[in-house]
Amino acid sequence: MWPVLWFGTLDTIYMVLWATIFSILVGLPLGVLLVTTDRGGLTPAPVLRAVLSAVVNVGRSLPFIVLMVAVLALTRLLIGTTIGPTAAVVPLSIGAIPFFARLVETSLREVDRGVIEAAHAMGTRKLTIVGKVLLPEALPGLVAGLVMTVVALVSYSAMAGAIGGGGLGDVAIRKGYQQFDDYYLWATVVLLVIIVQAAQSLGDLLIRRLSHR
Repeated sequence: MWPVLWFGTLDTIYMVLWATIFSILVGLPLGVLLVTTDRGGLTPAPVLRAVLSAVVNVGRSLPFIVLMVAVLALTRLLIGTTIGPTAAVVPLSIGAIPFFARLVETSLREVDRGVIEAAHAMGTRKLTIVGKVLLPEALPGLVAGLVMTVVALVSYSAMAGAIGGGGLGDVAIRKGYQQFDDYYLWATVVLLVIIVQAAQSLGDLLIRRLSHR
């Protein structure tokens, strides 16, 4: 039992880790664009902002189980297969990117406008304002949003097991549900809770340190 759970846990961490990385790489710039291109932003572009917002809204409105099936062709094109943890990273990333982008947008909007206007009045370049003022000031909120994204990804990764994504979700379905083994079922639940609690605790610690800088 324990080797199966161990490898299932490793697969879950693998999927969540890579999906988190891709969510940061794409979701963070997307969230910044949603704020800076809005009316009154650093570089107002209402049309571009409307398009980006629509894309994010569509991505967030799709239930993850539907999204996984919808991107099977894309997953096969990129990975060469639709089975396994690596293949599951594709729908996980696509599902998490718009979620994280909205959280980034919310965090950046909470930054004091006076700080941004002061930097702008001093002749600071817009890109420098984003990198040296906007993002650092919003850092605690950004970390909180990232923690929420990781927790959501753990939940998504469990659902990925329904279509052969691997991980603890796959163990729960194959060993726990299909073979009527309650020990596997409850063990996967406990392990998923531990992963979520570990991520949340680490995030809370980091947020507290950033908030008291």
